[in-house]
Amino acid sequence: MPRARLAFDSAAVDHLRRSHRRMRALVDRIGPPTLRIEPLGDPYAALLRSIVYQQLTGKAAATILGRVCALFGGDQIPRPEQVLAASTELLRSAGLSGAKTLAVQDLARRMAGGEIPSFRSLARMDDEAIIERLIAVRGVGRWSVEMLLIFRMGRPDVWPTGDYAVRKSYAVLHGLDELPTPRVLHEGGEAWRPHRSAAAWYLWRALDTET
Repeated sequence: MPRARLAFDSAAVDHLRRSHRRMRALVDRIGPPTLRIEPLGDPYAALLRSIVYQQLTGKAAATILGRVCALFGGDQIPRPEQVLAASTELLRSAGLSGAKTLAVQDLARRMAGGEIPSFRSLARMDDEAIIERLIAVRGVGRWSVEMLLIFRMGRPDVWPTGDYAVRKSYAVLHGLDELPTPRVLHEGGEAWRPHRSAAAWYLWRALDTET
């Protein structure tokens, strides 16, 4: 597997600094980007992990994922055939909710049926094509795929307009009294194209570093 690499280059940072005086001030306050991309490797495993982690704290989700793996005698993500051979009751015994159990089973069926592209295939697809393909999996929404695109594939121009933290930070940056709608955020993000992933990262970091 390739080594982790820095997500954003100096061209992205320079573009953001030139886009708006407030963004320039934010970039200067946060400093150079530090996000490193951990290569996706196995899309199936990444999606299963994403399903398990939804709406849970990291600690709780890690515990449940560990229990799911332990059901199959190890600490590795179970393969699709293992999931499909397991009963619903067995999967739920690890702590998966009913909805997540159905989602994991649907993911396994689609993987076994050849519907989940390999990493190599995904690398040849554009962002919207990847989103369209993966949100067909039960329990996998656009936001989940956008996070995969940013944090695991290093795509440079992903703009998660439905992300609450991005919306909140954008409102603070622009002095808005209310959270922007996804449409307003989409239009506002045009100034940061083709480096909107970096813009999102700086907006997330802005909230993390508020004093």
